[in-house]
Amino acid sequence: MAALRYAGLDDTDSEDELPPGWEERTTKDGWVYYANHTEEKTQWEHPKTGKRKRVAGDLPYGWEQETDENGQVFFVDHINKRTTYLDPRLAFTVDDNLTKPTTRQRYDGSTTAMEILQGRDFTGKVVVVTGANSGIGFETAKSFALHGAHVILACRNMARASEAVSRILGEWKTKYHPPPEKCRIKIFD
Repeated sequence: MAALRYAGLDDTDSEDELPPGWEERTTKDGWVYYANHTEEKTQWEHPKTGKRKRVAGDLPYGWEQETDENGQVFFVDHINKRTTYLDPRLAFTVDDNLTKPTTRQRYDGSTTAMEILQGRDFTGKVVVVTGANSGIGFETAKSFALHGAHVILACRNMARASEAVSRILGEWKTKYHPPPEKCRIKIFD
């Protein structure tokens, strides 16, 4: 607590006090870790709450972060003319939310490939689609082609593959007059 008082942070309103022998520290990029001086170990999780924390925001007005000759970060309070190894932002840490947000699946069995690829540009990408002359393979190949990818159709039947290419190019012609240069489709049997 004396270190907090020295840093000008007497009252932290901390609900998660550290056990004796523990110290709260920060990395250069603002992640909080805990040093156990009794066992000479460090860990990312708070020893009591198990939460991870990070420092939020900039240093307070008048403070500056420096590095000493050993590479250890220290903080300079230019207003009160003092230095400390304790980050003054520690009183304002935020919990690092490790739980993934619960979101509904955006796509289901009725979602088309065009809907999934909407807003994406695959220019310069090469895509190989098997079974591209019909069904899901055809819709996938068409969607990638319409989004700028260089599509390679891998089909068993050359005649059906050629028909699939004609259908895809026909859709290009209805959307874009004439088809853009980036529409490239190859067939491999």
